[in-house]
Amino acid sequence: MRSFEHGYFLETPISHALLVAVRTVGEFRGRQTMYCEQSPEILETLRRVAMVQSTESSNRIEGITVAADRIEPLVTKKTAPKDRSEQEIAGYRDVLAAIHANHHKMRLSSELIQSFHRDLYRFTGETGGRWKSKDNTILEVRPDGRQVVRFQPVSALATPQFMEGLVTQFNRALDEGRSDPLILMASFIFDFECIHPFWDGNGRIGRLLTLLLLYQAGYEVGRYISLERIVEESKETYYDSLNKSSQGWHEARHDLRPWWNYYLGMLTAAYKEFEARVGTITSARGAKREMVRAAIERMTGRFTIGDLKRACPGVSYPTLQRALAELRKEKKIKCLGRGPDAQWERLHG
Repeated sequence: MRSFEHGYFLETPISHALLVAVRTVGEFRGRQTMYCEQSPEILETLRRVAMVQSTESSNRIEGITVAADRIEPLVTKKTAPKDRSEQEIAGYRDVLAAIHANHHKMRLSSELIQSFHRDLYRFTGETGGRWKSKDNTILEVRPDGRQVVRFQPVSALATPQFMEGLVTQFNRALDEGRSDPLILMASFIFDFECIHPFWDGNGRIGRLLTLLLLYQAGYEVGRYISLERIVEESKETYYDSLNKSSQGWHEARHDLRPWWNYYLGMLTAAYKEFEARVGTITSARGAKREMVRAAIERMTGRFTIGDLKRACPGVSYPTLQRALAELRKEKKIKCLGRGPDAQWERLHG
C-alpha cells in the first residue's frame, strides 16, 4: 500500500511519453466496441485461443509446465488433471473463467483475492486462500548459481493489515477520480507484488487481478489477446521493471515509472495485436490462419510444425499446413527438410 499512502502516487512526475501512452490505450479502448462488433465466430476463435495461452503462459512463467498435447484438453475440460502441475493449471483455468464471466459482479476485497488463491489450489489438496504464515523472500538466481535477495516483501505478521490498507486505499482512489484508472490499476498490482501476501502463487494471482481490474474499467482486450503471453514474451523486461520500481518501496521512496511504462506498453502491444488480427480477418477460418502468421512472426530462429501447434492451441494440423504453404508461396518462409519434423525458417526482406 506504499504507493497509495498519503497520495504518494500523485507526487510522481509523469513524462510526456507516459501521458501519450495513457491516451493511446484510452483511444484503443474507445475503438474496441467497433472491433467487437465483428463476426462473433472470429471473436470466439480469438477468445478460445487466448484462454489456453493465458493459462499456459501465466503458469509457465512460474515454472509450471505440462505436455504440449495436454494443455488444451485441460483448459477446455476435456480431461481431468493427473499430476500437481496439471492441478495448478486447472485451478488457474477456473479462476480465469470466473473473471471472464463474472467480473462485473466482483467487488475488489481481501476476501475476493483470498478466494482466487483458494480456487487456484482447489485441485491440489492444499489449503489455499490464506495469507502467508511465515516471511518470504524474492530471490534472484545468478548465472553462477548463487541466490541473492532481490526484494524483501512485507512480513507475514504485517500482511493482513497491508492488504486491507491496499484494497481500501485503491478503492478510495478510484472513487475520488484524482488519477487515471490505468495508473491506479498499475500501482495496485505493483504494491500487491511488493507485499507478496501468499507463500506461493503471487505472480499468478497478480496477473489474474490485472485482468479483473482492466475488465471492470472497460478494457476488454484480455478476453481476445492473452496478456499473460505478452508478459511471458517480455519476461526479462517485466521482472526488470518490477525490480527497478521496488527499490526504496518500504520507505516510500520508490519510482513507479518503470513499472507504469511496462504496464502501459504491455496493454498497447495487446491492443495493437487485437486490432491487427480482427482488422485483417474476414472469417473464422481466416482467424486461425492469421494466428499462425502472427505466431511465426514471433518465432526466433528456426521452428517446426510442432512448435507452431504449441503456439496456436486449437488450430488443427491441416490448417497449420495450409498456412505454411501460403507463406512459403509468398516467399516469407522456407522449409529446410522433409516430413512433420522438418525445420522452417523465416525469410527477411
